[in-house]
Amino acid sequence: MKKIVILGSTGSIGVNALEVIRSSENYFQVVALSGNNNYELLIEQIIEFNPKYISIGTKEGYEILEKKFPEKKKFLGEEGLKALAELEEYDILLTGISGAVGIEATIAGIKNSKRIALANKETMVVAGEYINGLLKEYPKAEIIPVDSEHSAIFQALQGGKRSELKKIIITASGGTFRGKKKQDLENVTVKEALKHPNWSMGKKITIDSSTLVNKGLEIIEAHYLFNVSYEDIEVIIHPESIIHSMVEFCDSSVIAQLGVPEMKLPIYYSFTYPERKFNSSLKFLDFKKLNKLTFEQPDNETFLGIELAYKAGKMGGSMPCVFNASNEIAVELFLEGKIKFLEIYEIIKEAMKEHKLVKFDCIEVIKKTDKEVREWVYNNYSKKKINN
Repeated sequence: MKKIVILGSTGSIGVNALEVIRSSENYFQVVALSGNNNYELLIEQIIEFNPKYISIGTKEGYEILEKKFPEKKKFLGEEGLKALAELEEYDILLTGISGAVGIEATIAGIKNSKRIALANKETMVVAGEYINGLLKEYPKAEIIPVDSEHSAIFQALQGGKRSELKKIIITASGGTFRGKKKQDLENVTVKEALKHPNWSMGKKITIDSSTLVNKGLEIIEAHYLFNVSYEDIEVIIHPESIIHSMVEFCDSSVIAQLGVPEMKLPIYYSFTYPERKFNSSLKFLDFKKLNKLTFEQPDNETFLGIELAYKAGKMGGSMPCVFNASNEIAVELFLEGKIKFLEIYEIIKEAMKEHKLVKFDCIEVIKKTDKEVREWVYNNYSKKKINN
């Protein structure tokens, strides 16, 4: 039986993970759960899965959990996430939280020599070089990617040697506004931006998908996860979201991973690797119902997320952190109705322009840069209010 800690159990990744665990015939045991502010759902999960440790992001939630579960060990906030990762009695740490808040927990899990089922892409984007250094220092630790694209690449790479790899091809649905031009996006609303055609995700990642910033983040993450140069990472729009990504080898063979567009498979595979096991919660592709698989080039003139990410990634050092942090606050401001959709790109560009590049050689520098960028964006762009 594998013992699992789930960070972000009340979010999309966490809910899917618990559904997989629920259907796994006692193959897994939930040791710890954490949620942010949805204490009502977290309470339901605690009652069902009976974890020994729990953590929540708000003081209000903590006080409620204290009254409801006085016998359980409880933690609070970002320190709580780290504390759960530092526990000894588990095998797999699922980082199902979004944002840079997940970095220190991932670091703690690596130092704890655990398997990290990594769904928090910001960890590798912001601190990829530092994380890779830690993995060499703690060789018993490992990262198995959970993002559907990186899981697909991870699986496809098993079809050949790394020395035989020619390039990685990351697929993208194209997001909510695929086919639109800049003039079509001037006054789009939050409600419109959140209508993703294929995936059911949280608000932040859905907006990232609409701007193609999520593909930019995935490019940088793939660079660090698989030690592949940016020149050998390509993005292609695949609206059906059936092929989750591909790898091309030096003999021209392309190996793709296909599946129903949902997160249960990559989550489950990160738990069972190197084995594959049946799970009744998983959906299977019916090829008789697939009419077509189509592909097209990204529109990098309208959707600037990919090109900005390439620029940040190639600059290296602290610039991917600037790209990520400025986007996070920009998306937050858009969701609050304080900026327009296209201003997300302008904020990222200005933040990158203002930043003086530094080398990321310790977590303190990473945290300092992340904090400074967030404050700069918020101070410069949060004052106005638009009708959205």
